[in-house]
Amino acid sequence: MKNKYNQIWGKILTHILAYHIVRWLWVILPPLLLVCTPGLAQDLEPRSYTNIPIGMNFIAAGIVRSRGEVSPAPSAPISDANLTIDAAVVGYAHTFDLAGSSSKFDVSATRVCYEGSAMHNGELLKADRCGYGDPTMRLTWNFYGAPALEAKDFSKWQQGIVVGASMQITLPIGSYDSGKLLNAGTNRWVLRPGIGMSHKLGRWYYDLIASARLYSDNDEYFNDTTLEQAPQYTLQGHLIYNISRGHWVSLNANLFFGGETRKDNIASSDDQRNSRFGITYSLPVSVHHSVKLYANTGVITEVGNDFDTFGALWQYRF
Repeated sequence: MKNKYNQIWGKILTHILAYHIVRWLWVILPPLLLVCTPGLAQDLEPRSYTNIPIGMNFIAAGIVRSRGEVSPAPSAPISDANLTIDAAVVGYAHTFDLAGSSSKFDVSATRVCYEGSAMHNGELLKADRCGYGDPTMRLTWNFYGAPALEAKDFSKWQQGIVVGASMQITLPIGSYDSGKLLNAGTNRWVLRPGIGMSHKLGRWYYDLIASARLYSDNDEYFNDTTLEQAPQYTLQGHLIYNISRGHWVSLNANLFFGGETRKDNIASSDDQRNSRFGITYSLPVSVHHSVKLYANTGVITEVGNDFDTFGALWQYRF
């Protein structure tokens, strides 16, 4: 009988500790998922504002793994926190003429599985879950230096400076359960306006991009609280070498900051001031098929992720 009571109390204690560890992981999970999952973009997106022919369609599918340490907010009573995120992404894009300039509309969706662990008062605790991430839609308009050209005329055009703007919307329809601490969906709208430019110099390109994520409130956060998040800002740059048509390699770097969360108007002190560095390689397989490989890692991390990320994306053009 004594052993039975010990087992019961052991289970109760484990659930209590698990509650605390997952609760603190969730403090930083919403911005972390937005940065790491490929369907929501990694803020390392080379060639986002280069001109491409209009009237084209793209279908893409890929996988990505992000794995590493998590740097909690100073108030979080945990240590040795780690998180692994595995995701599959599918997407579609279409290019078209908007006011005489090239534009693109794209939509993507993800299936995300993540597993976390950390030490809490000497106890190793774990949590894991899978679900569908919030899908995104984005409109990009290259309003300067990018005339709307069909494929038959595009080969005669020489790029100089291209400047564009974009608006991405994240829809709050992913997997979400207010009774659970970890969810793939975030149950809130996210607007991401951006502006960027690209410039071609011989075989070299460089991109400079600035964007911001604006979050709506989550009124159904765990334990009947309201989650708010301040805007998060991102600056990114890319140096691209064009080997041949559709065959290129890019060095990527970014800096993202802000995004502090509040729960029932109580600040979490979890605003991020982080930076990542990565490489992207694009290889054409045939006229219609190409493969993109990418990897990036955290180089500066104050609060948030210090992750290594690897991914592969297949693209079909028609």
